[in-house]
Amino acid sequence: MDDIESPISTEVLGSSPLDITVDEGDETSKEVQSDPEPRHGSLWQEDSAVLEWMLCRKEDVKLEMGELEQALPQPVMYHELLWRDWQDLSEPLLTADQQFDFAVLSYNILSQDLIDQNSKLYQNCAPEILHWDYRWPNILQELQHWEADILCLQEVQDNHYREQVQPSLSALGYSCHYKRRTGRKTDGCCTCFKSQRFTLLAESHVEFFRPAIDVLNRDNVGLVLLLQPRLNEGTENGHAAPAPLCVANTHLLYNPRRGDIKLAQLALLLAEVEKLSRKPDGSHCPIILCGDLNSTPDSPLYQLLYNGILNYSGLPAWKVSGQEPYCTTPNPRFLCSPLWPDFLGINGCCQYVTQQAAQIKDKMVYTRECLLELRYCDYTLQRPKNLVMLKGVTDKEPDPCREPAHDILDNGRPSFRSQPLLLQHNLDLTSVYTHFLPSKGRVEVTTMTLGIGSTVDYIFYSAEPIPVRGRKHGLRFYQDAQLKLLGRLCLLSEEDLWAAQGLPNPFCCSDHLCLLARFSLDLSAGAKKE
Repeated sequence: MDDIESPISTEVLGSSPLDITVDEGDETSKEVQSDPEPRHGSLWQEDSAVLEWMLCRKEDVKLEMGELEQALPQPVMYHELLWRDWQDLSEPLLTADQQFDFAVLSYNILSQDLIDQNSKLYQNCAPEILHWDYRWPNILQELQHWEADILCLQEVQDNHYREQVQPSLSALGYSCHYKRRTGRKTDGCCTCFKSQRFTLLAESHVEFFRPAIDVLNRDNVGLVLLLQPRLNEGTENGHAAPAPLCVANTHLLYNPRRGDIKLAQLALLLAEVEKLSRKPDGSHCPIILCGDLNSTPDSPLYQLLYNGILNYSGLPAWKVSGQEPYCTTPNPRFLCSPLWPDFLGINGCCQYVTQQAAQIKDKMVYTRECLLELRYCDYTLQRPKNLVMLKGVTDKEPDPCREPAHDILDNGRPSFRSQPLLLQHNLDLTSVYTHFLPSKGRVEVTTMTLGIGSTVDYIFYSAEPIPVRGRKHGLRFYQDAQLKLLGRLCLLSEEDLWAAQGLPNPFCCSDHLCLLARFSLDLSAGAKKE
């Protein structure tokens, strides 16, 4: 969370579901604790008479809290308190020996150094629940509970990774790989996979900082692994080796005003994913892309990732990530053209440029059509004094034999309209989550930055686009292909998180929710191609 602006003051509940602090004249406490609909796992059902009684007997409540805690049920697991349900999306259509099932979890676990550096963001949280010694055992319990085969973690602090994260996860059978942010940053991305389920084929550490490039002057990083699924002995005899799985993990820049940096960082990551996932025939192996993208689902950055194309001509940098509520002073910066210099070695299709033709930067090439259009611009129509009349050159009348220009306005003069500035990729990625909760009529949220719920964390995966007539660059639709989405852990609404005391709270020890999805990899697809 770099370059964070002034925090917005918000009211949050106490540090525990059993800590009831009622201030005189405080009307917000009732609003936050109200819960009109009974929920599964709830420890407290609101009673207006009880609340009024507490307001009148503030001192008595404090004295009787010990007895009250003993009378109430003991706290249950965190996921029951936060009412997160598992949603099955489809049944496996293949037999067990024709598919490879696995689960992926993505989680920003909140670096302790970032808490200390931005303490104002967490001033309404009890200090004891913000301490790493309290948070890590709860986070580890959460990871153990879901038993995902692949973990993509962000904001993993360097010393915590060495001393606790890596030893703990290795003991659970994970192979851990870590990339720290560059510069003086102390956190980074960690990708872990179960050694019994996958074999590492390749590993790429992506550093987004590039000297002398303004849109790549931050220290964020990405981590891309190429994993080979390990089949059971019986399955190996019946099928050819399955296609490898490309897993990308990243944490893009937070600063809501610098969307140009976020786009450049994403383009670098996509270029690395494209290179690592490309097969000899030019196609791509299945891809899983996880991380904290610090962008909302209605943002241009999300549009690029989901639709595969973005026209950024005239786009303000502070609108790229869809985080306008966090921009107290919008930056007037517009995205430049091109977004990055040629010597970066990445083209507008988010691919590495392997061969570049030698170019002379100061040599201008003028075509005949270009010169003919310039003859009739406003400046040339002002005839200088004593100009010698030459037919077809200095006269004002157009050449009847000349073909009309492509972009002509009603007054007969060329418009010189700028061409669209496009960013593209051909990886065909879709989101695990739909970003809306139909049962609640609310949008999903994955974090509560500055007290505002929003979605910035994602799991994208390879899918097959469905052709739709009349949509050249519009919204795309996908269907499962070699990777089939079997289910996902439901997210929550902003109201749900406030009812659970916001984030972090005693049960969810990060300011983000974890994302979890289960996939099925079709093993027969590789065999048919063979």
